[in-house]
Amino acid sequence: MTRDEVLRRAGEAGVRLVRFLYCDNGGTIRGKATHVEGLAGRLQSGIGLTVAMQAMSVLDHLAPVEGMGPVGEVRMVPDPETFTVLPYAPRTASMHVEMRTLEGGPWGACPRSFLRRQIEALAAEGMQLRAAWELEFCLAVPEEEGYRPADESLCFSTAGMATSAAFMDDLVGCLEAQGIAVEQYYPELGHGQQEISIRHAPAMTAVDNQLRLRETVRAVAPRHGFAASLAPKPFPEQPGNGAHLHFSLWDAAGERNLFHDPSDPYRLSRTGYAFIGGVLAHLPALIALTCGSVNSYRRLGPQRWSSAFTCYGPDNREAAVRIASPFAGQEMSSLNLELKASDCSGNPYLALGGLIAAGLDGVRRDLDPGQAVFTDPAALPHEEREARGIRPFPGDLGAALDALERDPVLTDALGDSLRRSYLAVKRGEVADFAAQDAAYELKHHFLKY
Repeated sequence: MTRDEVLRRAGEAGVRLVRFLYCDNGGTIRGKATHVEGLAGRLQSGIGLTVAMQAMSVLDHLAPVEGMGPVGEVRMVPDPETFTVLPYAPRTASMHVEMRTLEGGPWGACPRSFLRRQIEALAAEGMQLRAAWELEFCLAVPEEEGYRPADESLCFSTAGMATSAAFMDDLVGCLEAQGIAVEQYYPELGHGQQEISIRHAPAMTAVDNQLRLRETVRAVAPRHGFAASLAPKPFPEQPGNGAHLHFSLWDAAGERNLFHDPSDPYRLSRTGYAFIGGVLAHLPALIALTCGSVNSYRRLGPQRWSSAFTCYGPDNREAAVRIASPFAGQEMSSLNLELKASDCSGNPYLALGGLIAAGLDGVRRDLDPGQAVFTDPAALPHEEREARGIRPFPGDLGAALDALERDPVLTDALGDSLRRSYLAVKRGEVADFAAQDAAYELKHHFLKY
């Protein structure tokens, strides 16, 4: 979309304010808004942003990161292709931005620029990645001391559909108005829990769509008397919320799914197995990006269908990576892999960029992921897991950050500024929540995601 097309669309829609949005190292969606009268200039010059914002935690505590304090500024420069009129906010549109230096170059601590670099690394190998997230979230109603689930329906229950019918109709309509195609919806296992999936797209668009989906869910829920929480574990006694990441690797023309091989029992190619090998090799570090909050590790664990071990298997929902069985007659186009260890407290630009870096390392080195697991890995004897290289996930965010610091593939991909700021922000969150009780942690994650 050109600059003139953006201005024309804004004028036709009667837009007054345009939000310039980004996702920070804490996984929080933030931004500033420009009046439409200044939009023409802002499309080129951007909006100023203090460098300190990439050192800000989910508690708005400023982490000590060299070069990211009160002195210094970058520009939030919008991507014209992301211009979207918001159906839930009167006369308002949004755009997603990249952080640029005052000289106009990419800023090293920009998460969206990080994903762009990984997309370019794939392109240099003649490949592109398509992805989509399945988002789980809880609808809740306020009560005197917080929130309770909106219903007590069963998994896939039509009673749950009835409770949320008006909300879901509104949500789907708002997503369609933004050009986001809904694939499926159903009530999930937890009380008040919903799951919605949207159509796959090229990597950058997939992340932009995930952020739009998150924003829309949270904006529509209050119109129906609900609060919506996408936190990994909003209610300690209920199943957690994941953001299951589905992905497939395609040739440069987007015509051939490089994961597909009709001669394999599970239709997966050698490239697909090598990509899994890379993901599993780096997974203890990768989940510091895909499961990016202290609260995430309340969700991850054995026998929770969230995955807890570095293994893969065909349609195994306890495995970290699931080979999703393709649909008959659409085998090539529908074959994909699913990463279970992913949630909405991770920055999706970092999550998908890290996944690409890990998988591409596996493809380049032709890594063998080992044998598929056809059972719950927690049921395997410890000795067998050890012999097969099936490792448990880090037990908390601090341990995952330790693994990330030890992983040169992922830290080199992140680059110095993004690596330092991300680790500092997350180390700060670990310390802040360790000083408080569980109720404090749950409260401060419930509505921030």
